[in-house]
Amino acid sequence: MDAFYEELFSYLDHNEDGTLDILELQEGLQDIGVIQDKGKKIFTTGDVNKDGKLDFEEFMKYLKDHEKQMKLAFKSLDKNNDGRIEASEIVQSLQILGLTISKQQAELILQSIDADGTMTVDWNEWRDYFLFNPVTDIEEIIRFWKHSTGIDIGDSLTIPDEFTEDEKKSGQWWRQLLAGGVAGAISRTSTAPLDRLKVMMQVHGSKSEKMNIYGGFRQMVKEGGIRSLWRGNGTNVIKIAPETAVKFWAYEQYKKLLTEEGQKVGTFERFVSGSMAGATAQTFIYPLEVLKTRLAVGKTGQYSGMFDCAKKILKHEKMGAFYKGYVPNLLGIIPYAGIDLAVYELLKSHWLDNFAKDSVNPGVMVLLGCGALSSTCGQLASYPLALVRTRMQAQAMVEGTPQLNMVGLFRRIISKEGLPGLYRGITPNFMKVLPAVGISYVVYENMRQTLGVTQS
Repeated sequence: MDAFYEELFSYLDHNEDGTLDILELQEGLQDIGVIQDKGKKIFTTGDVNKDGKLDFEEFMKYLKDHEKQMKLAFKSLDKNNDGRIEASEIVQSLQILGLTISKQQAELILQSIDADGTMTVDWNEWRDYFLFNPVTDIEEIIRFWKHSTGIDIGDSLTIPDEFTEDEKKSGQWWRQLLAGGVAGAISRTSTAPLDRLKVMMQVHGSKSEKMNIYGGFRQMVKEGGIRSLWRGNGTNVIKIAPETAVKFWAYEQYKKLLTEEGQKVGTFERFVSGSMAGATAQTFIYPLEVLKTRLAVGKTGQYSGMFDCAKKILKHEKMGAFYKGYVPNLLGIIPYAGIDLAVYELLKSHWLDNFAKDSVNPGVMVLLGCGALSSTCGQLASYPLALVRTRMQAQAMVEGTPQLNMVGLFRRIISKEGLPGLYRGITPNFMKVLPAVGISYVVYENMRQTLGVTQS
């Protein structure tokens, strides 16, 4: 094996000076079909003495350490210990890790690694395929398709991130959560005018029939100037931190309750744990949701800020006002999380069945597209409940409207406005999905790099 490494090193060392610089490594690896990013990662990890060059000892140490990891991954997949990995073993391993794929999909994965066309992969094929690929663990296939890339579309109902044991031990988890929080804050602030317009249309119901997007913005600017478009955004951003923390903690606790030790979390357990964690987080931060709606609907000068708003609600309406609309909000978690997960799994299966030719990595655009589409479907399903929740939160502010409960409000909306009344404001809501996804992804990736989160 050492002779193979020597031969490889000589091939990469274009100027034959006994060391490799980053350019030589990237060009050489590109010649043998390895993408540039991988060369950079190998160089950074391998250059132990940080002299900006890789000598043969460093190069060989990196590959030998890497080979040990590859060997472990190979053995964990080779269930019957015959020195070969078959499609059924891939299906079985991924099932243990909570990802269900068909035998046909497993064969596509095998095909991309199988060099001799036997439809099984031996150790040499496995090593040659993954030699320069930081993907050393079958869990990476799941990580490619992990339903979260720091995307924030302004909703609080999404299921939390899934972290591996390594990520938890190394502290990568809190860096990723922090990166997601910053991405969410910037994304929400960027799309806040559309969010406020949505809330106005939801609350004012039939009056908003005549309100189009342009007219709505003009009305808001006329009433309170350009700055009023961001009314309520501060509260929307402040609630990201406590909500993420409670949701992450609760999700881990519920997963432990639902699965036996050592058992991996399947899609159903993930859905139940995620929904319950969402409900727990919402219970904690719900008063902030009410404040956000009140501030967004409020007129200029009505409230001087978040604390003034809280003080006035407490004085005039007592403590119960901070939990108005809590029931429809809680009920909305089930259709949102369920449909979001189901659509994502469906899109993932479709892509693996029809487009996974050389790699199981779908690339950023496919992942973002699948994430945005599944979240949009989730929103569509839970939107009537979200609308009723917002209206219940703001009822006390709208003159001449009776204080109705959830069922009474549903009946009133359907009798006065028909079924379309349950979808008031959905246009600005959908308009903010694409910019929110794009902005949060770019910020998230930059924050990950800044915080030193290792790339999958």
